Amino acid sequence: MAESESGQDKTEDPTDKKKKEARERGEVARSKELSTFAVMMAGAGALLVFGGALAQDLAELMRLNFSLTREVVIDQRYMAIFLMHSGEIAIWAVQPILLSILLAAFVGPISLGGWLFSAGAMAPKFSRMNPLAGIKRMFSPKALMELLKAIGKFTIILFVGLSVLSSDIDDLVRIAHEPLEMAIVHSLQVVGWSTLWMSLGLLIIAAVDVPVQLYEAHQRLLMTKQEVRDEHKDQEGRPEVKQRIRQLQREMSQRRMMAAIPEADVVITNPTHYAVALKYDAEKGGAPVLLAKGSDFLALKIREIAVEHQVMLLESPALARSIYYSTELEQEIPAGLYLAVAQVLAYVYQIRQYQAGKGKRPDPLKGDLPIPPDLRRDS
Repeated sequence: MAESESGQDKTEDPTDKKKKEARERGEVARSKELSTFAVMMAGAGALLVFGGALAQDLAELMRLNFSLTREVVIDQRYMAIFLMHSGEIAIWAVQPILLSILLAAFVGPISLGGWLFSAGAMAPKFSRMNPLAGIKRMFSPKALMELLKAIGKFTIILFVGLSVLSSDIDDLVRIAHEPLEMAIVHSLQVVGWSTLWMSLGLLIIAAVDVPVQLYEAHQRLLMTKQEVRDEHKDQEGRPEVKQRIRQLQREMSQRRMMAAIPEADVVITNPTHYAVALKYDAEKGGAPVLLAKGSDFLALKIREIAVEHQVMLLESPALARSIYYSTELEQEIPAGLYLAVAQVLAYVYQIRQYQAGKGKRPDPLKGDLPIPPDLRRDS
């Protein structure tokens, strides 16, 4: 069982993040045997499909170069002309087969592991230049597995090749007695079928190698329980970091809240445990807005700032508690508290008028303010 440097067993399946990082490094399952099988099958199939046209082009190439007139042979100027023409015929003759092999060379690798272009995989790794590491890889279990695969591949191909040749002895003998064009076509057919059967022999190696590569790739990505927990913390955010962020957010919110207190129309207190600061903008309409609220030490701080900036303090325990628990900062008070807050603001405006010498002193608010039962908080 795989074991990490910390001594913990790697028993957990890799996460999506671990798989993504592995792909970015180019670490995906690949099978050389599958790629070789795909290339040989494509070559054999193309040879069987396009063998007839290739035979005609080869015959044309031989006629062109073995039936030269005397004037052409002794004139050096024709050498380049015949060379270019022969090259053109040869290129067009083998083009379908080469394109088929090229396509298989792309499709074979991506059939296992998918398409991948990784700059990290292309980067030079100087650790591979270490002779000691190279010797260690030569005698590693993976190197032993590659050796066994090579021996198995050689044995299977040798057996299939000998079997194919023994079954094609009669065809090979007949080729020597056939006309040239027919012999070329027949030879290509024999080569195509022989390659096809040997390619099918590689299928056995590929069928064994593909599961092995998938298993090894999965084993390399296994994680310990601690690695899974650490990754989960990194994705969700470490508790200590999240706590620090929340603390900073609270501090920033409190600073904004304290800075808004001087703009309040009134601060309603409990009188000691709660304090809420309200502002009503007649021009904008709507309901009064809660600028600040706090309990205990924070409530004391709100009262101190209110006194410093000459914001009226009004003691109403039930209303202070109701607003504190029912309204968020910078939000309008609930409709159920409109009437109670309206009475408070009316009293505040009357006090201001009296202080400005424009009216008589209003009577203090007496009795409980109208607070709905569902908004009332007794503590």
